[in-house]
Amino acid sequence: MAPARRKKKTVALIFGGRSAEHDISVKSAAAVHSHLDRKKYDIRSIFIDKKGHWRTVASPRVSRSELRKGPFASFLPWEPRPSGGRAARADIYFPVLHGPYGEDGTIQGLLEMADVPYVGAGVTASAVGMDKAIHKSLFAAAGLPVVPHRIVRESDWRRDRSRILAGLRRILRPPLFVKPSNLGSSVGITKVKTWKDLGRAMTKAFAYDETALVEQGIEGRELECSVLGHGSARTSVPGELIPGREFYDYEDKYLDGKTRFRIPAPLPARTAAEVRRLAAAAFQAVGASGMARVDFFLDGRTGRLYVNEINTIPGFTEISMYPRLWAESGIGFSALLDELIRLGLERHRRKKRCVERRPR
Repeated sequence: MAPARRKKKTVALIFGGRSAEHDISVKSAAAVHSHLDRKKYDIRSIFIDKKGHWRTVASPRVSRSELRKGPFASFLPWEPRPSGGRAARADIYFPVLHGPYGEDGTIQGLLEMADVPYVGAGVTASAVGMDKAIHKSLFAAAGLPVVPHRIVRESDWRRDRSRILAGLRRILRPPLFVKPSNLGSSVGITKVKTWKDLGRAMTKAFAYDETALVEQGIEGRELECSVLGHGSARTSVPGELIPGREFYDYEDKYLDGKTRFRIPAPLPARTAAEVRRLAAAAFQAVGASGMARVDFFLDGRTGRLYVNEINTIPGFTEISMYPRLWAESGIGFSALLDELIRLGLERHRRKKRCVERRPR
């Protein structure tokens, strides 16, 4: 008797969104869509436009005009609506959303309320991972090495700029990096070479968030490590990026294409092992699940490693480091997606069991 064919799971990709990283999300979702194994999965695609409206589409790979054509819903279209569109029910939801309104716990909260499985970190870890100021504080509390920095709120900057500037001068020296606390893909980041340029950099950061992070610039190497797991964490080989511009900004990442990558990074065995240890520790410090990419600086003068930040929904384009690092570590793109889906389903089952054990 022939073995019964395993029923395919339905995976719903959620992509686009309201953040400044909308276009990158579409590119990431297109790559995920291409690499999902059609023998294992039926795929549904849910597009969110820049105003936050939802609609089901054929795939993330259709043209930009096709994505935006047709009826939208004001909320997730769990069921068909009179205006048209396919049902969006699925066995698991796969948010491929970068930045605010997607990577920051908002979509995760919606999926938790709907009590459906989803890929990636939960609400708290997603929110913490999105906020550079908060996760740096958690890294420091966990004993992980972070660069000297200060958190500056826009209201304080407007009210008492001279006092804040004096405080920054006491602990930092140019070059500095000024970043919006809640954003990714290097959007809104400025390298500040002299103190007179700080005001313009703060204005740019505050255009994206009410809180800015001012960090000591490190002259050295930029390293990245991919993490995978739930509870315990597996880490990839470290990789190195060599920016084609002065630093790895949005244009360098996605437009110019001049950045060079070294995978694996040429590092002494001890340094590579320490990168992986710190990546797993950072993953656990924020309570992440599923996936994350942890970024590092390696000081060229002292040889010291610094944990820079964690991304709980890292880029998934064909050139993104997260899948490339896993490919070098022996897990191809399709197998990586299988594992992320497995982890998402497992996390949901564990959470359901905890709920069932609670006294009533």
